[in-house]
Amino acid sequence: MPATDSSLPAFIQALPKTETHLHLEGALPLELLQRVRPEFAKPPASWSPDFKFRDFAHFETELLDMAFSWFTSPEHYHEAAKLIFAKHVAQNVKYVETSFASGVIEFGGLNGREVLAAIRSAVPAGLEVRVFLGIHHNGAGPKMRPVLEEALGWKDLAGVDLHGTENFPMESWTAPYWAAARKAGKYTKAHAGEFMGADFVQRILDELQPQRIEHGVRSIEDPAVVAEIKRRGLALDMCPISNHKLMPGVTLANHPIRRLFDAGVKVTISTDDPISFGNTLTDDYVALAERSGFTRKELARLARNGFEVALLSDAQKKPWLDQLDAVVVSSSP
Repeated sequence: MPATDSSLPAFIQALPKTETHLHLEGALPLELLQRVRPEFAKPPASWSPDFKFRDFAHFETELLDMAFSWFTSPEHYHEAAKLIFAKHVAQNVKYVETSFASGVIEFGGLNGREVLAAIRSAVPAGLEVRVFLGIHHNGAGPKMRPVLEEALGWKDLAGVDLHGTENFPMESWTAPYWAAARKAGKYTKAHAGEFMGADFVQRILDELQPQRIEHGVRSIEDPAVVAEIKRRGLALDMCPISNHKLMPGVTLANHPIRRLFDAGVKVTISTDDPISFGNTLTDDYVALAERSGFTRKELARLARNGFEVALLSDAQKKPWLDQLDAVVVSSSP
């Protein structure tokens, strides 16, 4: 597809879409950040298309500095979520999975159940949202352990997701907690294969047995791991622009999503942390077409993947899948 295809944005807009890898704190709307931090009158430097973070610590330090400036109360979570979800609706997104960070709850002294309720109450009509609790590798200290145990009983919590620096040790509580989450009817995810290699992805698969992998980019380094992901029927919730700006050696032109997709791995498209990367979901779809060679039918396949993994009934999915098919047919020569 030529990079100058002027009708591409309209095609992407017409596609009903999902976002299944979104950190709510990392999606802080710039206009809210500017209210409490006037020095952000201009967007962060990391919004530049060719910006590259030095490493994960560089990224995390800047993100947390912005996030802690705003996310100081459940009311602020509600206000942010309302704007975030409105931006999704404007892009024809029908389904969102987002997470809020247990670390922000802990260090901000917030009540996790109240934060969850604040996020849920911001969901507009016509948008399905599932909310996850993101937990760092070392996120079950004495203060948080009772909260994490209680969270498995929160009715409106869809599941849990392993966050944070991948090379932090996997602590002994993690695997039993992920198993307990599934037993409690919660859906389990884990970040892996962004900075650590395919061997770490395999370890996560074996120890945590997540139902979905967030990123999974470096699984491409080992065909056996790719085969295992396919054998288990797992999807990778991938974030191309995020990886382009954050992962060493990865660009939109050489992003492994192309090879993983061609190998038959189910991949979805999301934005990850838009306040750090300056991206919208539409931007990620456009980038895949213009920089990674995805055709319109392939973009529609990516959108379909998102609905196929969505925590929805078949009856709920059907109208959007039918819309997807209609958009593809209407755009065919």
